[in-house]
Order: sequence, then C-alpha cells, then structure tokens
Amino acid sequence: MTEALVREWTVIRQGQFVSPRALVRRFSPAVGSILRQSGAKPAPSPASWPARDPATDGATLGRIGSLEGRLAASADEVDRAQALRYQVFYGQMAAVPDRRTQQLRRDADRFDAVCDHLIVLDHARPKRDALLRLRPEMVGTYRLLRQEVADGHGGFYSAGEYDLAPLLARKAGLRFLELGRSCVMEPYRTRRTVELLWHGIWAYVLKHRIDVMLGCASLPGSDPEQLALPLTFLHQTARPPMEWRVQAHSHRYVEMNRLPASEVDGRGALRALPPLLKGYLRLGAYVGDGAVVDRQFGTTDVCVILPVERIAARYVQHYGAEATRYAS
Repeated sequence: MTEALVREWTVIRQGQFVSPRALVRRFSPAVGSILRQSGAKPAPSPASWPARDPATDGATLGRIGSLEGRLAASADEVDRAQALRYQVFYGQMAAVPDRRTQQLRRDADRFDAVCDHLIVLDHARPKRDALLRLRPEMVGTYRLLRQEVADGHGGFYSAGEYDLAPLLARKAGLRFLELGRSCVMEPYRTRRTVELLWHGIWAYVLKHRIDVMLGCASLPGSDPEQLALPLTFLHQTARPPMEWRVQAHSHRYVEMNRLPASEVDGRGALRALPPLLKGYLRLGAYVGDGAVVDRQFGTTDVCVILPVERIAARYVQHYGAEATRYAS
C-alpha cells in the first residue's frame, strides 16, 4: 500500500493537476497510517493548528538583491521547506532517513504543522513546479516555535533532548522562542543568505516581543571523542549562570568537559565550530550542560540559550532597532 502511494505522489508531483484540497483528502489518512506504522506521533489535525497571522505570513521581512526573506504562507511552501531540508540533511550531510522519511523525501515531523517557517527565496532563479508554475527557488529555511504555541501542542522539540522545565519555570514571566531546522542550500551558504535569515528572525523577535531564543545546535559527527576540543571549549567558555542553565536528559547526557583547560586551543576550537554555532556565540549565547548524540542526523547537539538582552549592541544596530536594515 505504501509503495503505491509513493508512486501516486510521484505522478502528481510530475505535473498531473490536482487541487490542494484533493491532495489533503487523498494523502492525509495515508500519511497518518505511515506515521502510526513507524511509531511516530502524527501531526496535529488542521483544526487544532494555531491561527495564522495574515499580516505576517507571506509578508516580506527583508531583501538583499534577488533574495527575499519571509514566512511561509501556505502548506505548499512548508512542503517545499521540508523538501529542501531533506535535500540538505539527507542528501548532502550525514543524516540517515528512516523508512517514512525516505518514502516521502521530506524532512518532516509533528512540529511542522504548528511552527512558523522562515524561508529565503531567490527571485533570480525561478523554477517550474509540478504544476508548471514559475516560482522563485527556495534556498534557505529556519523553523520558529513560540512558547505559547508550544505549550498548546506538546512542548518544544528541544525538550526531547534537554530538560527545559526548570528554566521555563524560573523564567515564567519571559517569552521563549525555539529556533531549529536551520538549512541553506549549498551554493547559498554565504553571508548574504545568513544575514537575511538573521534579519528575519530579528524582525520576528520584535513583532512577538520575544525575550529568549533557544534551540539545539549541531556539530557534525556522532563520536564525542572526536569532538572533544570544541565540546570542551563550549563547556569552559559559554556555560551560563545557574539561572539560565539547562541540562541534557540523564539518559542522553554526554559529558562536554573532556579536556584539561591547558589543552584547549581556543582558535582551533573556533575553527572546528559550525558557522551557525559561532554566530550564536558572537551574539552572546550560552550553551547548556551536556551534549546529546543524534545518530539519525549524524550530529552531536548542544543546547543554545540566547536572552535577547544579551545580544551585543553592535548587532542590534546592524539590523536596526526595528529590523529595518534589509526591509524592502
């Protein structure tokens, strides 16, 4: 049954016209069946999705040349973001797809239905989709989950790796935003694309009056011994004070402090860090206690906590106190 559905989906994506409503009716029950067989939790039903903000969804958050940053405005654009994530995580990086992921050729989970999806489009490289419509190519994406949405839909994704409850309780008066699934197509891993993603995040933070950003950032590789230098560096230089501390769940906890301080080469450690993680550190982020190995993605994760008040003034000035630097 599953193989037949995959063949049918392929035919539709190759150009056979079908309405979006028909697609939902045809495939939603089947995808739910695949999820149940794989043991994964199905996504919330559309009736339970949070209300969208028409003034924000689809509205431009910034432009640099032919690149535009904005929030995904439709289920189709979320699907395209999932396809891009699959292409990058499973095609270019070390992630190993399970049966469901390989069949659908999408990096997707239950959180996608309730998150906002920041996307970057290149208007200079339009491509025809399965319905022969000419659309700008999607080259980057970031997933955003606000605390009030997470509270009503099973919590944060990061809570599967880290015990966030004590931090959320200590900072009960603050608004949290989870960042995740950062993904940029290989030719676009440039300063312009990253600038546009961060400009979009900053605009989103201001609009929703966010106080704290958090999320899991990944180092490539699943052997902590081979990552001893960057993990130790993060532990020794970016540990938060107790009020901001989070810890990996005990059954997933991997010690980060693996080398004596005398053996830590700071420059070498920084060279070993992915650009995204270095960017968080430059902004003033803390790193939680304990790493977590994610074998499906072939990474070792750390928890990043970034209180907005800690963001260096030069970055606020760079993007504008009202996110106007790249506003169109």
